[in-house]
This record gives sequence, C-alpha cells and structure tokens, in this order.
Amino acid sequence: VESRAQINMLPRLRPREFYDLVVQVAIVRPGPIQGDMVHPYLRRRSGEEPVIYPSPAPPHHPEELRQILGRTFGVPIFQEQAMKIAIEAAEFSPAEANELRKAMATFRSRGTIGRLEEKMVGRMVTRGYDEEFARRCFDQIKGFGEYGFPESHAASFAQLVYVSSWLKCHYPAAFCAALLNSQPMGFYAPAQLVRDARDHGVTVHPPDVNYSDWDTTLEPVSGGFALRLGFRQISGFPQAAALRLMAARDRPFRDVKVLQEVGISAAHIRKLAEADAMRSLFIDRRQALWEAKSLRDAPDLPLFAETRDEGAEPAVALPQMPNCEQVVADYQTLHLSLKAHPMGFLRAGMRKKGYGATRDLMQSRPWQKVKLAGLVLIRQRPGSAKGVCFITIEDETGVANIVVWPKMMEAYRKVVMQSRLLSVEGYIQREGDIIHVVAQHLEDRSDALLRLAPEAMAPPMARADEVTKPIPAGAARHPRNVRVIPKSRDFH
Repeated sequence: VESRAQINMLPRLRPREFYDLVVQVAIVRPGPIQGDMVHPYLRRRSGEEPVIYPSPAPPHHPEELRQILGRTFGVPIFQEQAMKIAIEAAEFSPAEANELRKAMATFRSRGTIGRLEEKMVGRMVTRGYDEEFARRCFDQIKGFGEYGFPESHAASFAQLVYVSSWLKCHYPAAFCAALLNSQPMGFYAPAQLVRDARDHGVTVHPPDVNYSDWDTTLEPVSGGFALRLGFRQISGFPQAAALRLMAARDRPFRDVKVLQEVGISAAHIRKLAEADAMRSLFIDRRQALWEAKSLRDAPDLPLFAETRDEGAEPAVALPQMPNCEQVVADYQTLHLSLKAHPMGFLRAGMRKKGYGATRDLMQSRPWQKVKLAGLVLIRQRPGSAKGVCFITIEDETGVANIVVWPKMMEAYRKVVMQSRLLSVEGYIQREGDIIHVVAQHLEDRSDALLRLAPEAMAPPMARADEVTKPIPAGAARHPRNVRVIPKSRDFH
C-alpha cells in the first residue's frame, strides 16, 4: 500500500496491522481536500509526530474527540467520523446532521455547504476548539463529497485485498487461473496476467488437444502446480466443440484426422492448428495447418464414391516457421505468446536509436532523460486527474508508467489515442521504487510491427478509397490477420 514490501507482507498481517490496512485503503485514493489528512495520519502512525486530540473548553468533556478519532490517531479519516464530529463537537441536531449528510454528496451547491460550514466551524470555535482544526474537519467533509469512503466500504475492500494477496502469494498458479477463467475483467489482459504469473515462478503450458479443458487448469509439477491454458483462450473456438473434444478424449489423440472422426468440424480443427494446440501430436503449427487444410466437412458425391482415387497424400517437408511469425500467430489466436514478446524482435534496432528497456528504469535517477518504446496496454484519464493521461507500456523486460500532462495530451492526442506501439521521450519522476516517465515527446511507431507481419498490420481500406478491383466485404483478409497485438484497455 505504501511500498512493495508492505504488499509482500500482506499474507502475514496481524489484526492490528490489518486495521491499518483498512485505514490505508480508505485514504489510498483521496479527494483533492481529503488528501490533507493522509500524511498526518501516516506520520502519526509511524511515530514521526505526536498524536494530538484537541479538546473543547470546560465544561465540555475533554475526551470527546479521542472517543471518535482514537483508532485513527486523532485524524478524521472515515465518513462516519466526520459526521460524529459534527454531532458531538459542533452539537448538530439530527435534522442538521441529516442536512449535512445530503450536502456531502452535493457540496457543489455552494449556498448550502457554505451555510453549514459557518455553522459547524462557528459552533466548534464557540465550544473552545481551535479554528484551524475546525476548518480542517469541515474541509474533510468536503473531501468526502468529492470521494466519499465509509469505514464499512474500506473494511470490505481491505478484506478483498488481503484474501487476494494471500492467494496470490501462496497459490499464484490458482490465482492466475481464476483470473483467466473470469475474463473479460479488470485492467489487465490475459497476456499481462500470464506474464506476471511466469515472473513469479509459475510454469505455463499452451493449449493442447490432449491436455487442455475449456477452462484454464492446474497440472501437478514438482513443488507445486503448473498452469495449462484452456480452449477458451483460442479465438473463435466455441465451448461446444471443446466439450465434444473433451468427452471423446478417452485415449490420447494420435493425428489430426482422429479429431474429425470424434465430431470436430474441419473449421474448428483449423482453429486448433492455428493456435498451435497440436504439439502433443508431434507436429508444429505449420504442419498442423497443412494437415488441417486437407480435411473436408462435406462427404464425396455419390457419383464419385466408387471411382475417385486421388492416391496417398505425398509427404511434404515444410520449412520451419520463423519465431517472430510464431509470436504473431500466438497473439492472433491466443491474445498472448509463451514463446517471446514482440518487442524482443525490435530491440536491436531500438537500441541503435537510443531506446532503453523498461528494466533499465530501476537504475535511473530523478530528472534523468530517457527514451522508451513499448506496446500500449492501458490508457487512463480519470476525471479527478484534471486532464492528465496515464499510459502503461510493455516491452520484453517489463512495464513502464507514462504521465502525459494536459498540454502534451492536447498536442499529441492522436498519437496517444491510436498508437499500438508507442515511443516516448521524457524525464524520470521517482520516489523510491515508484517510477514514472513524464512524456515530452510521443511518437506512434506501430509501423514497426510491420516487420513482424506486414499483411496483418496493414490498415483497413476506407470506403472512400478508389480501387481498380474491389474485394468483396468479408474476404479482404484472413480472419487471423485482423490484428497482431490485442487492443489496449482504455479507461476514461
């Protein structure tokens, strides 16, 4: 929550530490005014500053705020605490407290919130509280109007964080399998989930006709479990066909023709071949495609049933498919690749032009100038960020967070919104292990992906383009060539 070390220790939290997590969840994304309370709480919790509970003047009870703010070291954090301060310290009536509750959600109505502010601050000062503290308390209420967070919400969210972290720490393969089987969901695409699992020591196997189920499953290995990707990961392969294949798998399949004999259509067998899911048949993707193309769904016509003799299919020695084409085909069919990362094939050229890898950022220093390039994973432009756009890019070594200020966003809007492969020039902002690259120049380098698959990355033809021989709709490109890299996940 504050550092990567804290995240790694989540599965070992004691009850008191878990409550601290609840509080941090409540303030991890503070509103513009609520944020003023974050740092005092963290400093008091760590012992860097004394815990102070302001007291009213006699004859009022001197410990009334300690009873409300004791769990949060004298700093109002939760919605309920702000309401209790209004009732106890400012002597709001139930009707006034209810009016304040409604105003918290509609504080932009300046007349109402302004009147309540003067009433609350004035009453607290009259009862002996410091005016600065009274105004800070009310500013906290304004912050809740921008980003309200009750304690019950924080506690339930912290419970989810705790349980998820425990599972990911102790059972990373099962955790990743559950996320893959729940797609589509969340920020991260399957490629990033699988990559993270592999980075944490999980072995991941590709889909295979003899081993995979519809869902991603676990396979026992020495010291734990490996991940076997399911048929659900193959684009265009339906669940009904997968279930039919699984039901007929009483013994290992030996060749491509057996798949058709158990009721799998030729079209679906080709999908399996395109996804390189026949390695257990001792054939690679290209050979599997060659054999799958020879299959026919339609029977021979009766006229030629007795006389047709085409002879045995001659053996053909097919050339090996280059690794870059294998990776492109993986992304086209599985949305990910276990063989390599697309940026790895472009690295040599990028290095010559001065582009570093994302892992080099760990050795960077604040304000250092850097040049990076990577696939765009996520674009975010939160409403509370005042026009700032956050981009996550990925290369073969890791990910990097890019900050695009509003002026840069305005100047490079088309590049930011359309790039599949983005190059960035900027400088480092760093706080410990938290590193951001502030963009000063952006460039769309999606054309570099043409080196991996020229036809697949060709832009679609617009309706206004004139051609001598128009191609009928739907026949322009092979379905697998519609994309090379899955689109980014954008949140606005």
